[in-house]
Amino acid sequence: MRRYLGGLLAVFSIFSFLLAGSIARAQISSFSHVIIVVQENRTPDNLFQGLCSAPYGTSSSCSTTPTGSQYNIQTSNWLNKKGSGGVTQPTSVALANTYDLGHTHHSFTEMCDVNKSGACLMDGDAGNICEPNSGTTCPTTPQYRYVDNSTGNLDPYLSIATQYGFSNAMFQTNEGPSYPAHQFIFGGTSAPSAADDAAGTYAAENVSPDKSATVAGCIAVETTTVELMTTLGEDQKIYPCFEHETLSDLLDTGGITWKYYTPSKGSIWTAPNSIDHICEPSEAYGGTCEGTEWLDNVLFNPSDVLTAISKCNLAGVSWVIPTGGNSDHAGTNTGGGPSWVASIVNQLGNNGKCKSGETYWDDTVIIVTWDDWGGWYDHVPPTFLDQPYGDYQYGFRVPLLVVSGYTPTGFVDNTQSDFGSILRFVEKNFGIAEGSLGFADARSTSNLTEFFNLTQPAKVFTTIPAALDANYFINDKTPPTDPDDD
Repeated sequence: MRRYLGGLLAVFSIFSFLLAGSIARAQISSFSHVIIVVQENRTPDNLFQGLCSAPYGTSSSCSTTPTGSQYNIQTSNWLNKKGSGGVTQPTSVALANTYDLGHTHHSFTEMCDVNKSGACLMDGDAGNICEPNSGTTCPTTPQYRYVDNSTGNLDPYLSIATQYGFSNAMFQTNEGPSYPAHQFIFGGTSAPSAADDAAGTYAAENVSPDKSATVAGCIAVETTTVELMTTLGEDQKIYPCFEHETLSDLLDTGGITWKYYTPSKGSIWTAPNSIDHICEPSEAYGGTCEGTEWLDNVLFNPSDVLTAISKCNLAGVSWVIPTGGNSDHAGTNTGGGPSWVASIVNQLGNNGKCKSGETYWDDTVIIVTWDDWGGWYDHVPPTFLDQPYGDYQYGFRVPLLVVSGYTPTGFVDNTQSDFGSILRFVEKNFGIAEGSLGFADARSTSNLTEFFNLTQPAKVFTTIPAALDANYFINDKTPPTDPDDD
């Protein structure tokens, strides 16, 4: 009997070992869902100084020549005074501050200060304009500021960075503001057509007139224009309605669902408005978007993405644009951005199994980036592409956070990436040939796959502490505003 029991125990031990081995080899081949969260106007030096001090790190956690898992963040001696070698010591500013900085293409060239060799010196930000809110004034050295975390308001961002993935080398593709940036993030280019993209001709600025009352895209009034960057400079203006393939078209062809969550129908941040075959405007100028693709996929309450998660109705790819209060945009945000992003992460990580048996945490990735640098200082110069693209690509660094159950804790990536890398990742993930659009996705050399180890099972989710949760944003009755009044 004893030998029989011993035999059973041996068989059971072997079975347990094999079972444990199979669990260790558990994996997914790709993600079923990708959520692309687009915040506003920050640089790593401006927003993530907290990674260089307790409780998220120490001074040795950051270096301007990072090795291993160090963060590439400069904490002192920010360059100013073109060509003089002068420096400014950065000081703090609230996330919900009272002024905005220039972030046009002209602001880019001012800050970049290209030398005779064609490289950015990164010492011209002191000449960038500062626009104070009504009734306020700009402080001294307004460009040389980092966001104050004395109240812990940035803790959600810092927790996400240290628990998941952070990029040291994410650059916006364009050298300018939000409107062209969102075109690149949605469709791989801000060019009016594929031929224009090939020729190096891009929508380079926000639409004009440039305040929130302006409707952008194919439903703008006839007098609305956007400046073009060509190989000869910003020498043309056109109506902001374009026609070329976008990432959403590739998804449609592959039978992959998508949604675009945005605060309003006609803003510069609602990228599908500017694509003629998606919008299908009711009139030649003005009117409304009436295309089936637009009506089915463009949604006008950003918090609906939280409801889609809780109701197990998440699309294959979701673009998520914040309201003004939650956008991080200087001068207009109310400080809700870190909690807003954390609410998406927490809603996903804490969502139970769907009726189909799917668990979103096991098959979904959240990519968080910022659409442009916002005029804030950053010490890392961008590289420029060969002509004809080099006159407008690349722009300055912006933060990038990557969240998934397969992203190693505290992963720091030094691979140069841009908005095209996000498109390449989506393409590769869903079995679409990388670079299929032939735009930024083809020119980028990275695809973010280094952020994942899909040979391991998803790690256990831990809630990101935040002042505001998903219920707050779902039930918030504050009238939504656009991410800024640019």
